[in-house]
Amino acid sequence: MNTGEILLYENQEGNIKIDVRLEDETVWLSQAQLCELFQKSKSTISEHIKNIFEDGELDKGVVVRNFRITTPHGAIIGKTQENDVLLYNLDVIISVGYRVKSKQGTQFRIWATQRLKEYIIKGFALNDDRFKSGNSMNYFNELQSRIREIRLSEKFFYQKIKDIYTTSIDYDAKAEKTIEFFKIVQNKLLWAISQNTAAELIFRRVDASLPLMGMFSYDKKEAKSIQKQEASIAKNYLKEDEMKLLGLLVEQYLAFAETMAQQQVPMYMKDWIARLDSLLQLNGRELLTHAGVISHQMALDKSEKEYQKYKLEQSVLQQEQSLKEIEEDIKKLKG
Repeated sequence: MNTGEILLYENQEGNIKIDVRLEDETVWLSQAQLCELFQKSKSTISEHIKNIFEDGELDKGVVVRNFRITTPHGAIIGKTQENDVLLYNLDVIISVGYRVKSKQGTQFRIWATQRLKEYIIKGFALNDDRFKSGNSMNYFNELQSRIREIRLSEKFFYQKIKDIYTTSIDYDAKAEKTIEFFKIVQNKLLWAISQNTAAELIFRRVDASLPLMGMFSYDKKEAKSIQKQEASIAKNYLKEDEMKLLGLLVEQYLAFAETMAQQQVPMYMKDWIARLDSLLQLNGRELLTHAGVISHQMALDKSEKEYQKYKLEQSVLQQEQSLKEIEEDIKKLKG
């Protein structure tokens, strides 16, 4: 049979650790593992499983499967043995979890749903122990392919960096630490390029009297449709030489990421920050070691103020242009 993927479940307290078989887009546990997971006796778990099938809640032929499992030999050290074991899929696990209504069951349902979703969306699931054992070739092949796609994409440089970080083992898009992580990375890059944090870059360069409000890297074709949000994006204020440097640094970073994937080195978010520091130092760039002198709110307030001035000036210019066109039309009619 296909050995499938093996995930490792560990509860929040760290006192329950179970190997979970991931196959056919679901997870599988034995009855013994169900007992351990929910901290219930074998008789209790058996009773719940029996009731699930008798009530017609689940089809036994679909949610139960016989697997051949290799386990350590009970009497001979260093030997293994193979046994046929009934495993129950995620539907059974969740049904039993709802019936026992235990804290452990709730934790597992949250964990299992997240991991199964990750597997379905990405095509792989992450497991530290499997990385260390060297059985993660499929993951790293997928990771290499994904990094190559990012390198070839037409996305802006900084967005490519964000795409790379989503491959981190501990990446969680909704976690507060992830949001803070992106802010740190953005400031490190902008400081290395311009000697300004994101807030400082906006505060010091936004100017309603300048073309495009001083947004050097903003697309001139979109000049008539500048939105307030765009005036508060730091990268828009980078100059041409700064943009080129950013592109070179990001390309080096992506090449490094692909090398790590090829060498099968799992990366955590903290690892990416450390590697970014090393890359910046290698390029002779200064590292950001402080929070800057301009706050995020100060930058937002000034960009808002300058944006309103810019919109007013644009409105006046449009009125003057309209009057000029009307005058020219009148002259033509008189002629």
